[in-house]
Amino acid sequence: MSKKIAILSTHGFEESELKSPKEHLEQQGWTAHIISPESGTIKAWAEKDWGKEYDVDKTLDEVSASDYDALVLPGGVINPDQLRTNEKALTFVRDFFDQHKPVAAICHGPQILINANAVEGRNLTSVNSISQDLKNAGAVWEDSEVVVDNGLVTSRTPKDLPAFNAKLVEEINEGKHEDQSI
Repeated sequence: MSKKIAILSTHGFEESELKSPKEHLEQQGWTAHIISPESGTIKAWAEKDWGKEYDVDKTLDEVSASDYDALVLPGGVINPDQLRTNEKALTFVRDFFDQHKPVAAICHGPQILINANAVEGRNLTSVNSISQDLKNAGAVWEDSEVVVDNGLVTSRTPKDLPAFNAKLVEEINEGKHEDQSI
């Protein structure tokens, strides 16, 4: 069955954390759209310097959560910091939870979930540097390769991408999660 997945990102995303899930989802025969506040291209951060530019498929103004089966939030330091203060981005994220659809976030990506009010009481992981922020927002944080909580998939860093990608596909295949809510 064909699926459509939204990858919400802007400039400064960690390249591997967008590229690897996107390729993995497309290997399933699914469509993965890069969604961004701006049209054109967005520039990756590749570990220690700027990386490639990626084409934006749709802007936030052109989409809604109902268009997609799941949401992926790549990390990087700059990307989540920009998106977590963008009200359209936060509404888009909240709508996936309201519709009980899988959401996956890696590295610094869960920062967006804090501002979307989507972490309180949830089990998740992230890069260690934002663990205290997540705990302060009410999350039950653990230092694990991948954590799944009722359709919410989280991982720590690019080295966890194989486990992250596998669990993402598993959760999408399961479909809606009635306990997936804010």
